[in-house]
Amino acid sequence: MKNIVCFGEVLWDVFPNHKKIGGAPLNVALRLQSLENNVSIITRIGDDSEGMEIKEFIKERGVQIENIQIDSKLKTGEVKVTLNEKGSASYKINFPRAWDTIKFTESAKEITKKADAFIFGSLIARNDVSRETLHQLLQFANYKIFDVNLREPYYTKETINYFMNKADFIKFNDDEIFEIAKSLNFNSDSLEENIKFIAEETNTKSICVTKGKHGAILYYNNTFYYNAGYKIVVADTVGAGDSFLASLINKLLKGANPQEAIDFACAVGAIVASCEGANPEIKKVDIDKFLAAKQS
Repeated sequence: MKNIVCFGEVLWDVFPNHKKIGGAPLNVALRLQSLENNVSIITRIGDDSEGMEIKEFIKERGVQIENIQIDSKLKTGEVKVTLNEKGSASYKINFPRAWDTIKFTESAKEITKKADAFIFGSLIARNDVSRETLHQLLQFANYKIFDVNLREPYYTKETINYFMNKADFIKFNDDEIFEIAKSLNFNSDSLEENIKFIAEETNTKSICVTKGKHGAILYYNNTFYYNAGYKIVVADTVGAGDSFLASLINKLLKGANPQEAIDFACAVGAIVASCEGANPEIKKVDIDKFLAAKQS
């Protein structure tokens, strides 16, 4: 069991006909907790019924809530989600919300210092308060995992570069890594060449790139590992990448073979995409059955 801290936004994903609790750092935290880790989340919610419901939801699932801050002025986060005919999601993210003003505290510093891994994304840096808190906490983190999550207009080239250079592990999707490499004046159609360029440019030894239904590629200890994806019927893609990242990190931190790790992570991501919402309950036996069926 590993001690892991997730930092960033928690919110409601509001679909046309229903709403679900989400936010990338929370999705990652919940999946890591379900995979038998000790997980804490550092975030901020509004002093409203929506925030209290999220807090209770997190507590019930075993994630540590001591560093969930309460904002007396700003509302709990909310994102309007639109799905296309293939289940792929686009987002309208309300601003400002409580998670934009996460404060630096001694408690947050202490759990970060003790954690085996500290996971954060780029969206949380859209406002200066949470961004400055993240800058401070990164000074105390032992193993820093950066989940690139490009959401216009909430990122800059400078911010992304700063976090890439701080990270020990970076996760992109394929569109993101091509966009970022091009912004650094590197032009190649090869995903592997883009990964090696970012690794060298930022001195980051571990990089993973997801490719939607086509799986993922992992660069780990100077070696590439591949998974071509698993064929499923997509319900929606919300949170699939987050569960993928959580499952991959869970395996790698516990010393699994990288190929086993990426196969497992792609399976979990696929199962999530076949369900509604970001955080369906998935048992280990379900993952084992899924993998056995796909590999037979």
